[in-house]
Amino acid sequence: MAKRKKREPGQASLAWMTTYGDMITLMLCFFVALFNPTEIDAVQMAALTASIQGDPNGGGQSLSAGRLADLGNTINSLPAAEKGKVLGLAVKKAISVFAPDVKTNKITLSSDERGLVITLASDAFFAPGSANLRIDDTRETMLRLAQFLSDADLKDRRFRIEGHTDNSPVSNDAFASNWELSTARATNVLHYLADFGVNEGQFSVAGYADTRPKVSNDTAEGRAYNRRVDIIILDDGHF
Repeated sequence: MAKRKKREPGQASLAWMTTYGDMITLMLCFFVALFNPTEIDAVQMAALTASIQGDPNGGGQSLSAGRLADLGNTINSLPAAEKGKVLGLAVKKAISVFAPDVKTNKITLSSDERGLVITLASDAFFAPGSANLRIDDTRETMLRLAQFLSDADLKDRRFRIEGHTDNSPVSNDAFASNWELSTARATNVLHYLADFGVNEGQFSVAGYADTRPKVSNDTAEGRAYNRRVDIIILDDGHF
């Protein structure tokens, strides 16, 4: 009896790739349709872009976790689409306006659930233990701040100025503690901004001493980072 010749297996069909490619294309179109460019956090996007491109000046901006931290408290007071769009445009403008100050480490820009945060490095604006603004060195920066905060697009926004210190005790007779120092610094920033034309009625002032550090106070670098004045363009629900 003659042996049957074994049949060689044929080449596998690649027809499935056509169906798979169609499915991937449809999914891409679906997610593109969902994508809303007005919801992008411009500060975070700029920082990511700078990081990817290796920009040495991009490190001044920070990505802040915690956007959902107060979701339970704010879900019923989310901003209207139009107000959210206005704040988004303000963020983009801030990145451009304060580029010279970010480059010289006088200012950093970040955003969190409260809104856009413009951080003034205290060592650039104040002498140690003092609340007197170094206006000769920071006049141009303060002018840019005042002009930015007086923009017509922000006329309906609220701002809060927060003073922060490190945990080193105050070593002079001008202030009883870091509470008074942090509050005085925030108040003096507002006074100068008012002199340069901002509407004081849009502002509130707070001093937090060393109770809200951004990093550990265990090192000199960390203490310098924690000495700051934050100017916050408040999102709705955080007035």
